[in-house]
Amino acid sequence: MIMDDEDENIADDWAAALEDSEDSEGGDGGEIDALADEWAAMSSDGNEDDFSDSSRVLNQSEIDNLLGFQEGDEAESDKSGIEAIIDSGMVSYERLPMLEVVFDRLVRMMSTSLRNFTSDNVEVSLDNITSIRFGDYLNSIPLPAMLTVFKVEEWDNFGLITVDSSLIYSIVDVLLGGRRGTSAMRIEGRPYTTIERNLVERMINVVLTDMCGAFDPLASVSFRFDSLETNPRFATIARPANAAIVARLRIDMEDRGGRLELLLPYATLEPVRELLLQMFMGEKFGRDSIWENHLATELWSTDVELDAVLDEVTVPLHDVLNWKVGTRLDLQVTPETTVDLRCGESSMFRGKMGQRSGNIAVRIDQKLDRPQVT
Repeated sequence: MIMDDEDENIADDWAAALEDSEDSEGGDGGEIDALADEWAAMSSDGNEDDFSDSSRVLNQSEIDNLLGFQEGDEAESDKSGIEAIIDSGMVSYERLPMLEVVFDRLVRMMSTSLRNFTSDNVEVSLDNITSIRFGDYLNSIPLPAMLTVFKVEEWDNFGLITVDSSLIYSIVDVLLGGRRGTSAMRIEGRPYTTIERNLVERMINVVLTDMCGAFDPLASVSFRFDSLETNPRFATIARPANAAIVARLRIDMEDRGGRLELLLPYATLEPVRELLLQMFMGEKFGRDSIWENHLATELWSTDVELDAVLDEVTVPLHDVLNWKVGTRLDLQVTPETTVDLRCGESSMFRGKMGQRSGNIAVRIDQKLDRPQVT
């Protein structure tokens, strides 16, 4: 049993009292009884504090389970507690199926364009696509790195491309004639030179051109290079709590290579969100062109009724109520007056009334280009 200082003092007093009682044969044991009662009272109070549900303190494991923050890979896949509630507002990229098609198309185009750019065997692969908050992404960027801010002109918003140090030195080594089969030399602890920044900017322009081609089947859009930063604080293009999509690409050039990460905030993709919801390219969302053509063909052979209107007269209601059998209504028409042919409430044609083969007929003299609703 572990005792604190106060408990040890009481125990020492009790032991001293016991020794005194043994030495003195005529002691009545009152002091011993008092110490025993005090010890029992303190022990009972401590037990009540330890096992009382109202005052029990949660340990670290219980607190982590309540908040939903756990260590290990399971925490990334299965979230619970308060963390699940916080991240419930995060839009998953899986709700935008067409986005994966766009990134797959980007990977194929980059493989070809970077081979032409570096004159080397370049392999581009898509590692994963994840949804993350912008502030968390900035905090997770391994430095040193180069962050490129680009603007999407038609969508009036920005995106971010992050190039890690391995890819930076590999591109510089390849473009400046580095020997094949050797890893790029990394010099840590110094800022990037102007030559390195210019070479990386040229590579970024190639990637932005490929991004325009990848999004072209969905929407015609242009990505313009804006700035190149090495400090994540200067590459803030959205609020820290805003959701974004991150596509991580792996670029390998024989024994050299590195990672390139493409970040697009959901606010940037909002103008084409309806297009990204498609399950496949060119989806019509329920429209059937065959049915549309069939319906148009059937409409051409549909029978419609036309009404020939000789004239219209406005009569007060009290006169109409006084009409009787034999009441005559005078129309302001002559044999030369044109007659309106209407389909429902729309005037379609105008012509002259006459007779043909003993039947009353109307000869169409004018076709109205735009139906007039009367």
